[in-house]
Amino acid sequence: MHAAGHAGSADGSGARGAAPAWRRRTGRLDAILAEAGRALRVLDGTVSHARGNPAGPAAADDPVLSDAESRHAAGLMRVNHVGEICAQALYRGQALLCRDEGIRRVLLQAAEEEVDHLAWCRQRLDELHSRPSLLNPLWYAGSFGLGLAASRAGIPYNLGFMAETERQVEEHLDGHLSALPDQDRRSRRIVTQMRDDEIGHRTTAEDHGAAPLPAPVRGAMRLMSKLMTTTAYRI
Repeated sequence: MHAAGHAGSADGSGARGAAPAWRRRTGRLDAILAEAGRALRVLDGTVSHARGNPAGPAAADDPVLSDAESRHAAGLMRVNHVGEICAQALYRGQALLCRDEGIRRVLLQAAEEEVDHLAWCRQRLDELHSRPSLLNPLWYAGSFGLGLAASRAGIPYNLGFMAETERQVEEHLDGHLSALPDQDRRSRRIVTQMRDDEIGHRTTAEDHGAAPLPAPVRGAMRLMSKLMTTTAYRI
């Protein structure tokens, strides 16, 4: 009895509480299914976020916006929300096929911080009694596909897409800070923090070796951005 027990423990098959001899290996299909689940949570607003809203809790002395000001602020915040949907999808698409683990972590970290922006914009839209864009699934799918394509261009251009995306988003956010109603302090606090975060993402990409994108690519990105912002303001 003793010998048999000893023999069983020698190969691990008879040891109490021993780990199973096999372990399921995750593959590309698992990663694709995980991304599909992530996309659904991003689009329905249930994806978890880390930081609190920079606007803080609503206060009794917050200025009251007119109906026209509320509609305009909601349109701009809806555009910002769509921009974060696109950035989230772009970075996760880039990370999915990235073979450099360090760069992959950079992309995923930026995507995680964009989730905070998504939550803040969604909360502000709710406060303004408005809604996200109805075309968000389309924007997510298109940006995710662009991220997959960018990841195949090599690490420098992969990071270049990140840097150029953030550069264009910075410009949009600066424009929105000028366009928001003067008394809309809550939206302004959110947009200011978003802009500061985007600057950090851009400099991170540049510090890791981002290559400038060719002019036609930058131009195409600006055209797509113009289409997105014009559409998202109303739809």
